[in-house]
Amino acid sequence: MTKLSVNINKIAVVRNSRGGNMPDVTRAALDIEGFGAEGITVHPRPDARHIRYSDVRELKQVLRTEFNIEGNPIPSFVDLVCEVVPTQVTLVPDAADAITSNAGWDTLKNREFLTKITRTFHEKGIRVSIFVDPDPEMVAGAKVCGADRVELYTEAYARDYKTDREKAVAPYIAAAEEARRQGLGLNAGHDLNLDNLKYFLRRIPWTDEVSIGHALICDALYMGLENTVALYLRETKL
Repeated sequence: MTKLSVNINKIAVVRNSRGGNMPDVTRAALDIEGFGAEGITVHPRPDARHIRYSDVRELKQVLRTEFNIEGNPIPSFVDLVCEVVPTQVTLVPDAADAITSNAGWDTLKNREFLTKITRTFHEKGIRVSIFVDPDPEMVAGAKVCGADRVELYTEAYARDYKTDREKAVAPYIAAAEEARRQGLGLNAGHDLNLDNLKYFLRRIPWTDEVSIGHALICDALYMGLENTVALYLRETKL
């Protein structure tokens, strides 16, 4: 069964908009675990506009499920991950001013860099996932870099789902099949929601993990956090 990792960045955005500690990011993460989610994801960025490095350190002390830290492996990020030692690190090629992740790695052009970074995290016993577009060549390249998993960037699937879901998912099936051939674990994330998640997982049932934040937190505004986590969990348990 596919694990649900909840990205809590948007909870931190609300807190940061007013200062103080409301809502409490750590308490929210513990509640989400208590509601059944199998993991917590954070994506600290250099401008600290949502999750802060201090949040990451605090969360590590209390989380009971898998902890996934994603981000661009700039030196400060690498140092933080090596200090905290999460279950998984997801390498994302974010520009410093990116609003959100908008592309996967070119694992061929960046092979030397990604191989070095992957080795650094492996020395700490951290599972490494590389964020890639749904391109079998990029998936195969991640294997060469030493990654344990790839995370498929699902923005294009979510965008095209309502128009032609079969066409939208086709490149993801091809990339997922390549991951399986390469012996890589498979994650997916970006713009997955209650409308499109189940179909994706039906077509790619060997997906190990989905990381969902923005849509889940938006749904929780209307349906409540506990109920929303339950609804997303239902979609992942085929």
